[in-house]
Amino acid sequence: MTRRDIFQAIADPTRRAIISLLAFQAMTPNALAEHFKTTRQAVSKHIQILAECEVVTQEQHGREIYYHFNPEKMKEVDIWLERFRALWEDRFDQLDNILKDLN
Repeated sequence: MTRRDIFQAIADPTRRAIISLLAFQAMTPNALAEHFKTTRQAVSKHIQILAECEVVTQEQHGREIYYHFNPEKMKEVDIWLERFRALWEDRFDQLDNILKDLN
């Protein structure tokens, strides 16, 4: 089995929604499941993938497990995008110059 990465984590809209919820507060799987029109087991599978990708961490409090968002992991996305940012900015500058010349 290949190791999952951050891009697999954010590829699914449900996982992105879970990340958004956990960005504000730690939550239990049951609390997370209340936000979705799917089974608790389906939400748990998404949480498992997020944990494998290290986007979330878990912490046990008594009988409850709380999941926390790991923002450090999102830096990998930013680093990947940074390679393209200069290219986009250059192209937008070129477009700005063309549009100015048309006026």
